[in-house]
Amino acid sequence: MKAKKQLMQDLNHSRTEQTKNRYVTVTQLTLKIKGTLELELGQVCVRGEISGFKASSAGHVYFSLKDQNSLLNCAIFRAGRLKFLPKDGQDVLAYGRITVYGPRGQYQMIVEYLEPVGSGAMQQAF
Repeated sequence: MKAKKQLMQDLNHSRTEQTKNRYVTVTQLTLKIKGTLELELGQVCVRGEISGFKASSAGHVYFSLKDQNSLLNCAIFRAGRLKFLPKDGQDVLAYGRITVYGPRGQYQMIVEYLEPVGSGAMQQAF
């Protein structure tokens, strides 16, 4: 019984030493994930339905793009450049880049250009 107790203490000590030498902080991990996503994905074009559209007083807009299985948080900074006013339920193509918002550790898309898809798309864009 004593040998088993000693073995468990040795294993715990060994695990603690390994952990000390291999851990990263939450911020370090978030920055690594952000760098990997930005480097690997670069610019993307995503099709989805707008959901939860909100305009801020600073001129930015926030919304999600969704399809039948997933949801992607999005932001457009300086949204005054939009050629149409997006609405919830609207099918769009969003062009931009994927990044990670560090304080929440959530990935999101920074949209640089948005265009409607489907019936009446040309009329809405101009």
